[in-house]
Amino acid sequence: MNLARYRFVLTRPLQLLPVLFGISVITFVLVRSIPGDPARVLLGARSTPDAIQKIRAQFGLDEPIWVQYLYFLKNLLNGDLGQSLLYRVDALKLISTRIEPTLMLVAGSVLLALLIAVPLATVAARNKGGWADNLIRLFTTAGLGLPAFWLGLMLILLFSVHWGLFPVSGYGREWPEKLHHLVLPCLTIALALSAVLVRNLRASMLLELQADHVTAARARGLSESAVFRRHVLPNSMVPTVNLLAVNIGWLISGTVVIEALFSLPGIGQLLVRGIFTRDYMVVQGVAMVLACATVAVNFIADVVTTAIDPRVKIQ
Repeated sequence: MNLARYRFVLTRPLQLLPVLFGISVITFVLVRSIPGDPARVLLGARSTPDAIQKIRAQFGLDEPIWVQYLYFLKNLLNGDLGQSLLYRVDALKLISTRIEPTLMLVAGSVLLALLIAVPLATVAARNKGGWADNLIRLFTTAGLGLPAFWLGLMLILLFSVHWGLFPVSGYGREWPEKLHHLVLPCLTIALALSAVLVRNLRASMLLELQADHVTAARARGLSESAVFRRHVLPNSMVPTVNLLAVNIGWLISGTVVIEALFSLPGIGQLLVRGIFTRDYMVVQGVAMVLACATVAVNFIADVVTTAIDPRVKIQ
């Protein structure tokens, strides 16, 4: 890695700071736009004007919105996301207890999607126009068109209700039990994600097959399998890595639906409950954690892309 690439790795995070600042502003404004008074929701039937005023004063909700944002930004820079209105605990600690199921869900889904996408794309590219290619293209079209929640329900009916192979919901306590509970949620996301990856990777492979260096490799007597393994697949993975990074950002936000469907105690489920209870601190905290995760994934994708292909220009 030359000096320009070292400089890129060091300066790229600084370029992402304005993005995170913009996300913090948008998140703060949108959260404050949720209809309803969190103090009234928190107190419920016990709400009185005096009690509501005390709650609002306790959490700074009676201040002007720009003052509230400055407090939020100051606390954010200090690593403090505030106190949950509903749970009455530190929001960051609360979120940290829910991160594991979400991380396991995202990691498992990505791994499973790659295990599905790479072989299917390879078979489709090597048999362009054949029955296998047409069948795989049909799979990708169906995967892109089916809603994730409907697909998850079908998997539950088939593998849990009908065959009894996997649990319907929950997360479990021990690792084998946790992994068992995550199979269907991960498969639900992976089927949708792999459909996108197969189409992109197949197109990249077909384009790479026409490259001069591939023709030269064949002329040297390399088998078709060796050509794919040494030349076609590595070069085709560069655009796929970038696409995967973009879709991981979508996947992280999409875990909200899957966690609700399978009753996984992740940060997606925490976000939904925070919205319904007007728990501003939790909603803001989860949104910032998801934003930071998405930005971090895209940064890693940039680094991996430049490492895989030295021809990629960096700025």
